Amino acid sequence: MKLRHALAFVILPIVLVLAILQGGTLLTRSYMDEASLQANSALRLAVAALAGHLGRYEPLPALIADHDDIEGLLQAPENPALRKVANNYLKEINSLLGSSDIYVMTPDGNTVAASNYDKPGTFVGENFSYRPYFQDAVAGRPARFYALGTTSLKRGYYFSSPVEVAGKILGVIVFKVDIDSIESSWRGGEYKIFVADPEGIIFMTGAPEWLYTGILPLDGPRLARTQASRRYAEAQLRPLSVTESVYHGQHLLRIAGDGTSREYLRLSHYMPDADWTVNVLLDTASVRAQARTTLIAVLLFICLAAAAAAVIWQRRARVVERLRLQEEARNELEHRVEERTADLARVNEQIELEIAERRLTEQELRKTQADLIQAGKLAGLGQMSAALSHEFNQPLAAAKTYADSAGLLIERGRVPEAQDNVRRISALIDRMASISRHLRNFARKPNERLGSVRLSDAIADTMEIVAPRLKAADARLVVELENPDLAVLAGPVRLQQVLVNIISNAADAVEGLAERDIVLTACRRDGRIGIEVRDRGPGVPGAITERIFDPFFTTKGVGKGLGLGLSISYNIVKDFGGSLTVFDHPEGGAVFQIVLEDARTVQEAAE
Repeated sequence: MKLRHALAFVILPIVLVLAILQGGTLLTRSYMDEASLQANSALRLAVAALAGHLGRYEPLPALIADHDDIEGLLQAPENPALRKVANNYLKEINSLLGSSDIYVMTPDGNTVAASNYDKPGTFVGENFSYRPYFQDAVAGRPARFYALGTTSLKRGYYFSSPVEVAGKILGVIVFKVDIDSIESSWRGGEYKIFVADPEGIIFMTGAPEWLYTGILPLDGPRLARTQASRRYAEAQLRPLSVTESVYHGQHLLRIAGDGTSREYLRLSHYMPDADWTVNVLLDTASVRAQARTTLIAVLLFICLAAAAAAVIWQRRARVVERLRLQEEARNELEHRVEERTADLARVNEQIELEIAERRLTEQELRKTQADLIQAGKLAGLGQMSAALSHEFNQPLAAAKTYADSAGLLIERGRVPEAQDNVRRISALIDRMASISRHLRNFARKPNERLGSVRLSDAIADTMEIVAPRLKAADARLVVELENPDLAVLAGPVRLQQVLVNIISNAADAVEGLAERDIVLTACRRDGRIGIEVRDRGPGVPGAITERIFDPFFTTKGVGKGLGLGLSISYNIVKDFGGSLTVFDHPEGGAVFQIVLEDARTVQEAAE
């Protein structure tokens, strides 16, 4: 068994290394094939774009050669008037077609008219008899040629056609097409595209550093053929450091430069009409990186699978070991059964005694829990009764005042006013019912949904309740609203309850003082609405500021307050998502500040 495990530990790494090498080769080959298909699509697009661009201009030289002005000029090439007409015609056609240049040559190669006749570096007077496109055309054959202009030093593709009159060739017309627009579209893409002539010299490329370099050795015969046609004028030709190889049917190029070396996947297409080869290069670094990433992922999966198999094997070994131990334990147990019987009997007796004791303990615990629940109910009932007594005192006083007034009004025959007082009493009773519901939910979050409450309406309803208390204290409430349309996110009855508590406390604070004005202000602050109630009383000492909102905490004398009003108000404002704070005003007196959400802002955010 140990020998077999040792062999497994030796053979498995060898197999894994071979699998990694073979898998890496297969993955790289697969991704190379996929990249070749994508590069082939780019190659077809580039070839189609070049063929389409040049194909638009191919028939134009023959058409222009049949024009009367051109034929007339070649019949009398020294005539200034005919030259002027021909120059203007060629310039107009060149501008209309968007070509580079159009010019006319006599059979000896001299240029007698050109579209650039009025520009520096004009072709007029130049001799291009050394160009293959002229030599083919003067022999009666339409020709094509690509080269760097010897006069303009601008690359272009040349179309030439003989000008034939009455069976005699009088001259040649040449049409030069600009290829810079196509070349500029190749820059910055995923693929590097270049066009090479039969000598392997790159004359069109999206990589400017490769221009006029040779991917084939620039030996004597190649340079001689290039210089004979002066294809690249005075441009300096230089070799490109290229190493070509084949990887599973794919052609790879390694190009060195600027101290770096990069490998490319190369796809080529020969265009016989243009006599050039279009090449598309794709950097293989991304392909090889993708293959490595996939191989690493596969290896990680294999490692995880191996780890899982090892865990399963280990668990299985543990199960076997556990079964063996259980068998031994069972055998041992059978020998000790008789000895344990007496001990088990004693243990059973002890367990029965413990069970009986626990049952008694559970019964006592249930009784204690019931007593605690009853005590909690009684404490809650006492607190609720105190809260109801405190909160109903003012509405009941107001209802009593309205009832007395209604009686007097009925005696005086003023029934409509008495009916209005009765309606007010009914409204106060409704408010008292709502307050009782709020007090019942004091210890938990109420279910009442919040909505938009106009501050002006809430303050008006509050005034009806606190008016008797203000009158008793000989105090005056001054309301200063930034905007009468201010609305907050709250519950109308509970907001009124908070205002009643705070204003009533303010009335208590200023009672008996010389200055008894209470100021209520409201304004927008940073997307919220702040409500402040300021009195001219003695203020709130710093020692009790943190405790003033605690239940049953009061600074009033015995029998004058239960200490629940501010605590209830604090929790109501908190339910609204706001805050209630108190601080002393610099000029004296206390300021209770309520900050609530602006109902308009909340509605706009919801929309």
